[in-house]
Amino acid sequence: MTDDRAVWLYAVVPATHSPETAALTGVAGESVRVIRGDEDISAVAGSVPLSDFAEEPLRNHLEDLTWLENAARAHHEVIDAVGSTGDVVPLRFATIYNDEAAVRAVLKERDADFRSALERVAGRTEWGVKAYVDPEALPETPGEAGAAQDNPGTAYLLRRKAQRQGRQDAQRHALERAEEIRATLNEVASRCVRHPPQDARLAGYQGWMILNDSYLVEDPRAQEFADLVHSCEARFPEVRLELSGPWPAYSFTGDEEGGEQ
Repeated sequence: MTDDRAVWLYAVVPATHSPETAALTGVAGESVRVIRGDEDISAVAGSVPLSDFAEEPLRNHLEDLTWLENAARAHHEVIDAVGSTGDVVPLRFATIYNDEAAVRAVLKERDADFRSALERVAGRTEWGVKAYVDPEALPETPGEAGAAQDNPGTAYLLRRKAQRQGRQDAQRHALERAEEIRATLNEVASRCVRHPPQDARLAGYQGWMILNDSYLVEDPRAQEFADLVHSCEARFPEVRLELSGPWPAYSFTGDEEGGEQ
């Protein structure tokens, strides 16, 4: 390792997992390699130039959306390729160490954490499920009867009250649907992590996103899980479900993993 380069980490794998990295290139177009730790785990890494990846130039790059998009894609492509051949703990974007000695030190220091994460995801992959509803398609609450037809002010206030009540009832109904779907999917999934709804302006959807979950599913049950998602969509026609995956278990290997069931 030379003084003008640092080490970018992509993932941690069991020492018994020897991914083929010869064809892989990383965030800087660098070759990807495996760094063996002292214990039974290894790191998938690449050497990146400090001219681009030292603290200040990296901070400048992170403000460049085009650079950030390309680098993030390269980071995840390495993880996806490694994960397609065995168990993997994905590491966060921009996990950088000075040299291989520092990498081996952190592998030793966090050995128990990494082992636990690898055990958690062994033989499993992550699936994403999003659910959307059109508020107008939800059951309506009957309007309040007896409004004085000859009193416009009273009629207006009653209409506004009915609108507020209708929206509250629609939201409650939507959340109930989300919980029913989640409970159904958890019958097959090992774990579930709930994510906040995405901003509709950024994600480009209409209506309400009522569910944005990640599920950890045993590989032999992947088709069963997908069938269950489709059955929920048939069961609740007012809900549109979106299934994505399989992915490396991004949501189940860090401190944010809650293991909800």
